[in-house]
Amino acid sequence: MYTHYFNLKQSPFSIAPDPRYLFMSERHREALAHLLYGIGSGGGFVLLTGEIGAGKTTVCRCFMDQIPENCKLGYIFNPKLTVEELLLTICDEFGIGLPQQGAASVKRYVDAINAYLLASHAQARNNVLIIDEAQNLSAEVLEQLRLLTNLETSERKLLQIILIGQPELRTMLARPELEQLAQRVIARYHLGSLSEAETSAYIEHRLAVAGAAAIAPFPRRLMGLVHRLTKGVPRRINLLCDRALLGAYVENQPQVSRTILRRAAAEVFAGAEQAGQGATAGARWPLVAAGVAGGVVLSVVLWHSTDGQRGKAAVPAAVSGPALAAPQGPAAAPAGAASNTAGLAVAASAGAPAAASPGALATAVQSVPLPDTVSASGAAAPLAVHSPGAASATGAAAPLPATSQAVAGAAASSSPSSPADLAASAASRAQTGVTDKAAALRQLAGLWGLALTGSDPCAAAARLNLRCLQTRGGIDELRQLDRPAVLTLRDNHVIPAYVLLTALDASGATLVTPGGKTERVSVAALARRLDGDFTTYWRAPANWRDQVAAGDHGPDVDWLAQRLAQLYELATPAADQPLDAALRKRLRDFQAAQQLKADGVAGPKTFIRLYQLGGVQEPRLLAQSVAGAGK
Repeated sequence: MYTHYFNLKQSPFSIAPDPRYLFMSERHREALAHLLYGIGSGGGFVLLTGEIGAGKTTVCRCFMDQIPENCKLGYIFNPKLTVEELLLTICDEFGIGLPQQGAASVKRYVDAINAYLLASHAQARNNVLIIDEAQNLSAEVLEQLRLLTNLETSERKLLQIILIGQPELRTMLARPELEQLAQRVIARYHLGSLSEAETSAYIEHRLAVAGAAAIAPFPRRLMGLVHRLTKGVPRRINLLCDRALLGAYVENQPQVSRTILRRAAAEVFAGAEQAGQGATAGARWPLVAAGVAGGVVLSVVLWHSTDGQRGKAAVPAAVSGPALAAPQGPAAAPAGAASNTAGLAVAASAGAPAAASPGALATAVQSVPLPDTVSASGAAAPLAVHSPGAASATGAAAPLPATSQAVAGAAASSSPSSPADLAASAASRAQTGVTDKAAALRQLAGLWGLALTGSDPCAAAARLNLRCLQTRGGIDELRQLDRPAVLTLRDNHVIPAYVLLTALDASGATLVTPGGKTERVSVAALARRLDGDFTTYWRAPANWRDQVAAGDHGPDVDWLAQRLAQLYELATPAADQPLDAALRKRLRDFQAAQQLKADGVAGPKTFIRLYQLGGVQEPRLLAQSVAGAGK
């Protein structure tokens, strides 16, 4: 109804689980990490809880897409079953045949399931049973599930069970009669709501996928109010934003206003006390919109006979009710948007690896790649941009070194740039000879608190235990690495220019030239000029080798084993152990969870993620963006 009015390809806030709109916040990635860890550890039960609409199903779907090929899934979404019905459903899910003779009984079902699990184990196949809405399980059924996990080898359970449910599931498992089951839960996670920054990124992401233009229908100043009204619950965000867009459409407004948002909240949440206003005004929107929609249907020919401008057909007088004019759509703007992600704000400082916190495993998944740019017309366009803030998103980061403060200060005073500005700037730098990659790398080292000299910054950095990683990739790869980098830009694929990327978020990217000039450009503009080559720094562990392969041992293998043990909350490993099969499997699981190449070989990108998840304070790319987005 309002999609044409806002130049959208489709409704961005449907509550249907469309995979194109997948948004994995930090909390969703933490939950996914627990599920992946659970099936890799060979334990019995994994528990995932969360409020209604928090995204448990989203995490479950993402998990199901990442399970190994040798793993077979069973999925039960209606667990209000008796013991016999549950066992029969398990047999159906795993394709377990039952003997034709004899009456149905719990013993027959259990015997068939056990025989199937033993046969699967002999073929090196694992079986995982997912039970959704598990808070509806009775104590008797839960006890039967525990008994099914009794079948085990010396290394692992033959059936792993993932329980997904609402918060009362945790209360159920705390009962004395279920203590035996609770002791078999090897990983548990409660999925909380989105933060305010994540709420903003979530809304912008869904609008971008739906084809929103540069002028978004939700101004940034309203994101805090959206977060308060929805409590950061994704499904509530969808309901509120969908109704708010409908309200803006009916009231002929180019953007959602604070008043429209509060009226929408009063209606969809039936909470006048929450929204501060009655629901009477908001409740009229569907009726008014229905009248407008009827007029649009009757005048569809006029829509296609105009000069390609949408929303300009008058509603015919035949429409019942008050005479209405169809809302005038907002001014046409180039369609373009960018995907979003949120990172942790970490101050830039050099130091030795810090011990992972008890919840370090909860950050074991960094990102699920999202589209760089989405355009309704297929043509990229500049995004609305804002100068990044200088403060950390946490507010507790240590001060940057002097060189870093200079770069950050320049970024704070930058002004937006269009694609044309970017091209002109690249050409200008080329004409004046300011295309020195070494100068840009020295600027990058400044973010690490280092003042490098000489013609080879990478060699100078290596003497200070800082390594150069020269690689290729696009916007997704930059987001995944999450650290400032020197980019190679080209004007018409001819003139190379080197710039320092210091921040990247949904609204754009902050670039610093070797001459010290800071530019704020749209993500679409950056993607068009990006050559694909970029260089960043990373801190290597002691005695690091180019690659740590199977059978190797030494200080770098010890560091790797200790860091993985900290992340997965395992016992501290002994020193000077080789990179054996067990450690390689743990490494592959970690790499898969981080969207890295899961080859069991530890390279620079693996070490970068291990340092980041271990709490080591190093320059970050996305953290600066999140801090700036809230300004």
